[in-house]
Amino acid sequence: MLDAAQVEELVHYEQDGNIVTLTLNRPEKLNAFSDELVMALDARLRQFDAEQEAHLAIITGNGRAFSTGADVHQRQLRSREEFERLGGPQGHGANSGDLFVKAVNWKPVIACAHGYVMGLAVGIVLECDLIVAEAGTQFQITETSRGLGAPKYWGLMHYRQAGAFGTEMALTGRFFTAEEAFEAGAINRVAPKGQHLEVARELAAEVCKNPPLSVRATVRSRRWYMHRQSQEIMMHSAPLKLYLTEDFHEAASAFAEKRPPKPFKGR
Repeated sequence: MLDAAQVEELVHYEQDGNIVTLTLNRPEKLNAFSDELVMALDARLRQFDAEQEAHLAIITGNGRAFSTGADVHQRQLRSREEFERLGGPQGHGANSGDLFVKAVNWKPVIACAHGYVMGLAVGIVLECDLIVAEAGTQFQITETSRGLGAPKYWGLMHYRQAGAFGTEMALTGRFFTAEEAFEAGAINRVAPKGQHLEVARELAAEVCKNPPLSVRATVRSRRWYMHRQSQEIMMHSAPLKLYLTEDFHEAASAFAEKRPPKPFKGR
C-alpha cells in the first residue's frame, strides 16, 4: 500500500469546477507504469469517484510522453518464481485492467495523450470513455514484440469498432499515429500540437453540460460490456502463461540491455 505522500507525488490531482485533471508524474521515466504508479492512479480514481462536486476526470502525463507502458525493469524482469506467485507481471494490487471497473458512481474519464502511448498505457487509454491525442502522438502495442501477446488490446480496439485496424496493430506491433487511430475510429479527437489538454477540457465541458446521472448511466453500461468482453478474452489467453516463456524472457532482457533480441524459439 502507498501512503498519501507517495500518491501525491506519483499522480497529481487538480480540480477546476466539476472537472478533475489527473497527471501521471514520473517524467524522468516517461511515466512508465511501475506497480506504485498503477496503485497511485487507482487511488486517485477512487478519490475522484468519491468527490461529489467532481463530474469528469482527464488523465494526462507530465513531460514528453503520456506513458511508455510498463516499467520493464520492475514488472517484466521478475524471477520465474515471482511470476508464478503473482500470476503475471503485475504486482499485488497493481493490475491496470481493474482501474475502471471499481467505480461506485461511474463518472466519465477522458484520456489526454501526447508524445508516446505504449504497451500497458495503450490499454489504459482505450479503456477511458473518450480519447484525445495530440497530433503526431505515437502509439505502440509492445506486448506483441515482447512475447506477451495482445489479445486484450485487440479486444479493446474491436470494442471501439476499429477491428481491422486493431488486428493489424496487435499482430505487427508497429507504431501508429494519432491520425491513423482517429481515421480508424479508435480515438475521438486529434488536437493541434501543444493543445491536447485544451481540447480535452473543451470536450469535458461539452459532456458536463448534461445531467450527471444521465451521463453516468451510459458510462456504466459502456464499461460493463467492455469489461465483460475483456474478461472473456483473458479467459482464453491467461492459461497460456506467456510470461513464463523463453521468448518473453529473451525479449524483456534484450529491451533492458538495449540490444536486439536473439532469434525467438516459439517456447
